[in-house]
Amino acid sequence: AGRGLFRRDAPGGEARPGGVGRMSFSAWLPSLLRRGRYFFHVPLGSCQLHPLHRSWCHKKSTSAVQHNCVNSPTMNQSCKTLEDAFSNLYSSEQQSAILQVLNTASERELSTIKLLRGRKSVNVLEHREKYGPFQNLQSLLNVPLFQYKTVVKVCNFILNPSEKGERRERKIQDTRPSMRFIKPEIERERLETLDSIVSVVFGTRKIAWAHVDRNLAVHDWQQEECGRFMKGTYIPAVYLEEISSVVSKIPEADLYILEKNGLSAQNTNLFSITLHLRTVEAMLYALLQKTFMQDGQHKVLSMARSTVGKHFGLMVGDSRTSGIDLMKQFLLQSVTQEQPRLSFPRNKVVRYRNLFSSVTQNRDEEMCDSLLQALAFYELVK
Repeated sequence: AGRGLFRRDAPGGEARPGGVGRMSFSAWLPSLLRRGRYFFHVPLGSCQLHPLHRSWCHKKSTSAVQHNCVNSPTMNQSCKTLEDAFSNLYSSEQQSAILQVLNTASERELSTIKLLRGRKSVNVLEHREKYGPFQNLQSLLNVPLFQYKTVVKVCNFILNPSEKGERRERKIQDTRPSMRFIKPEIERERLETLDSIVSVVFGTRKIAWAHVDRNLAVHDWQQEECGRFMKGTYIPAVYLEEISSVVSKIPEADLYILEKNGLSAQNTNLFSITLHLRTVEAMLYALLQKTFMQDGQHKVLSMARSTVGKHFGLMVGDSRTSGIDLMKQFLLQSVTQEQPRLSFPRNKVVRYRNLFSSVTQNRDEEMCDSLLQALAFYELVK
């Protein structure tokens, strides 16, 4: 230390190169660094690194590693440590199986192994050609671009090539469409044991719901007009009265599914409508989620409007088209087919068909969408 040191105005001593004056070097160095006016120049040849450190700082060839392991006690100990580490991870039979694959596989076969695509597989082949077959697992560290973690992952993949595929399959099973598009997520077992749900869709003037059981039989299907919505300054008490009146008529069910509209809060042109829909949604959550504080189980979920549209092919680009014509087909099938997609009460089919057959400006889109949402929910969670 101190070789090539150039010092100016060193505190407490004369200004002379290489010296530290009357102050000790340990006391003078912090002051030197704080001033920012000094630097060390250490010739490259004077850098005396520990042999083990030097081995990790520079890429080493096989011959160099073998030389160090034989002639350097420190490197010999390091190689022994790596050998013990691999022995703890893999039995002798497993190590033999891994080496057999790496010593005989072609470049194409090596590229199918995790982390051996591209240049790494070429490096393995070049190393084999130059130095011969791998004798042990720690010798893999001499291959360019290989580190300890890389070797471990390669070995694990060779021993268990199907493990990743199994994990991927389990992940796909755990994230079926029902779990992706229904928020918040709930246990799959609970979804599969539902007796009935109520699907709720709301607009600027109406709230509609459909009560459907797991056999896709419709028990209740209607809507309520809310004439005081979006009047004045969105008075909370008015919204509470209107929505509470509707909730009192909605039947009990295992789950309540609310339609999640796709309106963005960033669209300032539709801000008043977005505010209205978010307000209704929040109040429905609060009024329908009666038992959440008791058992901590969610009873109210949201389902994206676009998910229902995609399920029934009602999307044109990012826009959702009307599903009234599709609902007319379901009503017709309920009286013409033995196993219709939806079952309606016989005494109400005619009224429902007349409702959707009338051509008026005030189309019952919310009522139609509430039943489509219920059907999509059951079909997606199967």
